[in-house]
Amino acid sequence: MNWSAQAIRDASRRGDFGRVVSLARRAADVSRRQLGDACGISQSAVSRLEGRGAASYDMTILARAAAHLHIPPRLVGLADHAAAQAAENGQPDVHRRNFLAGTAAIAAIPALPAPRHHATDAGQPATLRMATTAFRRLDGTTPSRHLSEPVLAHLRLTQTLTGEAEPPEDRARLAAVGSEAASLAGWLAWDMNDIGSARTWYGAAIKAARASGDRLLLAYQLGSLAGFEADAGNAAQALPLIHRARRHLGEDAPAIASAWLSTVEAQAHAASGNATAADTALIRATHHTDALADGQTPPWPWVFTFTHSKVAAARLTCGARLGLPRWVATSHDAATAALTSSHEKQRALLTLDLAAAHLTSGRLDGAFALATRALETGVRYRSGRIIERARGLRRMYASPTPPRVVRDFDDRLHGIYL
Repeated sequence: MNWSAQAIRDASRRGDFGRVVSLARRAADVSRRQLGDACGISQSAVSRLEGRGAASYDMTILARAAAHLHIPPRLVGLADHAAAQAAENGQPDVHRRNFLAGTAAIAAIPALPAPRHHATDAGQPATLRMATTAFRRLDGTTPSRHLSEPVLAHLRLTQTLTGEAEPPEDRARLAAVGSEAASLAGWLAWDMNDIGSARTWYGAAIKAARASGDRLLLAYQLGSLAGFEADAGNAAQALPLIHRARRHLGEDAPAIASAWLSTVEAQAHAASGNATAADTALIRATHHTDALADGQTPPWPWVFTFTHSKVAAARLTCGARLGLPRWVATSHDAATAALTSSHEKQRALLTLDLAAAHLTSGRLDGAFALATRALETGVRYRSGRIIERARGLRRMYASPTPPRVVRDFDDRLHGIYL
């Protein structure tokens, strides 16, 4: 490809980066479907990207397309490193030529607590909660192995202070903070694929939430453990936990809590192979998401927003695990925000679900291209959960004479020791 060609230069100069991608793709004899597979998006999404004109772009997708087609970054506006870094960190108000970052939607991730949980919190509870918040924010950019020990030390301190607290109301507030810290410890252990420790810490989070007397927090922790069990394929354990969480939420449950819990339920039904029940739960999640008021502040502990993109991401995951490529195809575009999330570990897990759907459809090249990219993230963050999920995907394909793309994946996978 002649990168100094007039058509390329003109498109780049006026900010029509989709046109640059289109010209490069056709020159490389790459189809829209092939480019979509490499970038983790659908063929129709590639078509929309190429026809976008001089507008704002999703930096992550554009960078992937440029890398796959070997387009010099400057031709698609990626020469400004500071702008690219701002987009990666989820700062959405960057000028068009520096790329507006896509909304960073994270499916099934623990809530990121903010310091505004309880207006009455002060002193030790407020300070300890701020520390938990800081650790959670580090999770998106730091290997769990680096965070685990500091978080456990923080949890031990919180538990000690809770035990020493005299007034019952102080003890209850500190128990709530301890519940959040224990849940974070469980999340980190899960990422390290330390299943036994993850269950232990999620159990501690539930126990502390019960001691706090906060039914909303207790429902959240029960749902978090249910999500963990569903991901492990233990539907028989996950579904009773979800029913218990619903009882604690009661009739006046916030819509955001019901929406999130319904996506967890859908994944539990998918783990048991029940597509009808999973679909019913996803439809319920959509209805609850419709009920969320625009700009409404989510109630603690659901301090993140819940969107239709997250419901779509849950459907994509369920479709991959049920072996239903149609679910994946219909939800792919709506789940784009989750697939371009700045939380790389979560993005890698969802990418592996997408790869599994490609594999079920017989699209080997696309499946293992996506799986390789997710695997690299797992290695970079030393995430046992991602790497084990990648190994599980490899076990889905059996052939005495695997093609080159599979052999290359095997070579990479066999050399990983955490």
